[in-house]
Amino acid sequence: MSQAPLLAAKRLVVKIGSALLVDLEGQVRMHWLATLAADVAALRQHGIEVILVSSGSIAVGQTLLGLPKRRLYLEEKQAAAAAGQIRLANVYATAMAAHGIAVAQILLTLEDTEARRRHLNARATINQLLKLGALPVVNENDTIATTEIRIGDNDRLAARVGVMINADTLVLLSDIDGLYTADPRLDPAAKHIPEVVRLTPEIVAMGGKALPGLSSGGMETKLLAGRMAAEGGCRMAIANGRQMHALAHLAEGGKATWFAAATEPMTARKRWIKAALDPRGRLHLDRGAVAALSRGKSLLPAGVTATEGTFRRGDLLLLLGPDGAEVGHGLSAYGNDEAERILGRQSKEIEEILGYRGREELIHRDDLVLSGN
Repeated sequence: MSQAPLLAAKRLVVKIGSALLVDLEGQVRMHWLATLAADVAALRQHGIEVILVSSGSIAVGQTLLGLPKRRLYLEEKQAAAAAGQIRLANVYATAMAAHGIAVAQILLTLEDTEARRRHLNARATINQLLKLGALPVVNENDTIATTEIRIGDNDRLAARVGVMINADTLVLLSDIDGLYTADPRLDPAAKHIPEVVRLTPEIVAMGGKALPGLSSGGMETKLLAGRMAAEGGCRMAIANGRQMHALAHLAEGGKATWFAAATEPMTARKRWIKAALDPRGRLHLDRGAVAALSRGKSLLPAGVTATEGTFRRGDLLLLLGPDGAEVGHGLSAYGNDEAERILGRQSKEIEEILGYRGREELIHRDDLVLSGN
């Protein structure tokens, strides 16, 4: 890897743990956040798109609501998250405003990154915010959780968000500067591992349980996040975020553990589409559409001659050529009722036909895999 792989990023997801953002009294570390905001602004000036995944809402809300400093019941955590999230949104907006950066809050659950229609909606929103120059700040939607909330899940949520939006780099800011052969807080002979090319069982075994404190994720969830990121074509770093200007330090080649990506982001995404889903319907294409797809174009309604099956937006569809041969498959931007109404028509006619301005493509090229690829 290069000396400063962070600066090679094009789209970067940064996960911020509770123990970094919130002190033991439940107060936001405003000075630390100010230096993080300056680092984010500098990275954006470098041409890097940045998305933050932040923990901390429960820790902040626990203090705001005067909840006892003990392990909270589920309904107490939900209440704390509801109160704390408003505070976090405000402090992020204030910190970034000093650099002229607009902040947008996105609350997700792990399920939002897995269910296809919700996945597509979340991805489209984040992509649009990035196009508009805003800084997306993602947090797990703890207020509606129906099972026990684990703060460490944000490590995995960050990895899933990174794969979902085709990020090439994920940074987990933690209270430790990377992976060691053993927990250095317990074993002074533990050795730092600067790079992991592949997550072998031996590497995974090095992840221990979290020590007591605000964050309960520990190295174990970070290694799980590393596997998710790598399989999705996103390299990952575990770096110490406690120091001021933690991202700037990492950009200068600071100490961290870098996990190599297994594949390129787009290749990984299309491989996932090809292998993970079952077709819910079929689209029959004309020769012009088949030729356009072979040149890397999206599938437009004008090239579709017929539809089969009942499907909704985000469902996987099988694509067939004029001779009935399989051409490929992809994720539909429309349900079957809408698709039938616009097939064979020009994209500029979609708004008039459907009564709203939808996607120009029936299947975008990013959501399409050709047979044999």
